[in-house]
Amino acid sequence: MNLVARDKKVIWHPLTQHQTAVLPVPMVRGKASYLYDENGKSYLDLVSSWWVNLHGHCQPDIAEAIYQQAMTLEHVIFTGYTHQPAVELAEKICEILPKELSRVFYSDNGSTSTEVALKMAYQYWRNQGDTKRKRFMAFEQGYHGETIGGMSLNRNQTYHTHFFDLMFPVDLFSYPATWIDDATALEKEDNVLKQIANYLEKYGDETVAIILEPLIQGPGGMNMCTPRFLQSLEKLIRSYGILIIYDEVMTGFGRTGEYFACLKANTVPDIICVSKGITGGFLPLAATICQEKIFEAFLGDSFGKAFTHSHSYTANPLGCAAGIASLELLVQSRKQRQLIEKIHHKNLLMLNEIPGVERTRYCGTIAAFDLSLGDYASTDSLRMQKKFIERGLLLRPLGSVIYFLPPYCITEAELTSAYEIVIEEIQGVLA
Repeated sequence: MNLVARDKKVIWHPLTQHQTAVLPVPMVRGKASYLYDENGKSYLDLVSSWWVNLHGHCQPDIAEAIYQQAMTLEHVIFTGYTHQPAVELAEKICEILPKELSRVFYSDNGSTSTEVALKMAYQYWRNQGDTKRKRFMAFEQGYHGETIGGMSLNRNQTYHTHFFDLMFPVDLFSYPATWIDDATALEKEDNVLKQIANYLEKYGDETVAIILEPLIQGPGGMNMCTPRFLQSLEKLIRSYGILIIYDEVMTGFGRTGEYFACLKANTVPDIICVSKGITGGFLPLAATICQEKIFEAFLGDSFGKAFTHSHSYTANPLGCAAGIASLELLVQSRKQRQLIEKIHHKNLLMLNEIPGVERTRYCGTIAAFDLSLGDYASTDSLRMQKKFIERGLLLRPLGSVIYFLPPYCITEAELTSAYEIVIEEIQGVLA
């Protein structure tokens, strides 16, 4: 029995309607920018396998770091104990973040890192005796994970309708999405800021925090905003003393060009959530990093003020070792990330000339544009995805949105060739 047949008997895949879905592609190995199926066919991974493979597949330095760590210490309880990889990784992450962000709380995935941030922010106020703050602010089309807390922050009509009754209320605001040559960007930003200002006049003293994906909303459609908007938003939120949470699960570790989107936008959140690329795609790991004032609010003589969130695999030494190796590679990748951005810019200008292609946009190593393909599971969207697979490209349209989020090891020739194939297929669909 082949691998796909065995899979069909025992596996339940994510984001999949198994009654109608095509059979999965059986991958057997990876190398740099490519994945290879059981027949030896190669696929250029243009989405970094759900945005985690910063440096490509089977990167030898990270693999070696994991091996060496596995021969030394594979895991240890992190309550009452510590270890060198966890401390070193935390130090290295804090070195490339704004200096105000100084305390690292480890977990194991992006959804959990945002859940931790929500609980951390909520208890921060309660530990200071302010129990009236119960409101959270977020943005429409945002995405913050699949926990109940994460789902509550965006109430996605496609993914989360079955769970609405379990969610807590969150106050949502329009997102001022923009793109190349968008003449309405400033007007949209002003309108959103006015909405938020009016809200804060009524509920500012009841609000715990605002959470957002800085510069780029991921699954919501690769929507992009300007650094100018984030700077104005930070100033407005700070005037009411409300906490700011940045969900950089996707945008962290160089995706926007800088190490983190907060650096590119020249803003400083109170709490930042990171995961995905933290280990270069090798192992699950996440962190929620906060300012010292947040940490200090949990200090006290009684255990009642402590933060009691925990995980069995908190600060797993193998994941931390992978993270250390990945960060060393990240420092070396700046020129390559700049090259990816230049290739995006050049090809988006060509895409802009194709009738039916709309809202071309890019930020660092991430590029996107819109087509008329319907929602995430529409026939046209799935057909386009199948076409890309046939041409040896691993691309997953977000409904009408085609996007590129390649590993940093991708070559100029590989990315340029991928754009040529995408343009050819799009012209065929839109003809």
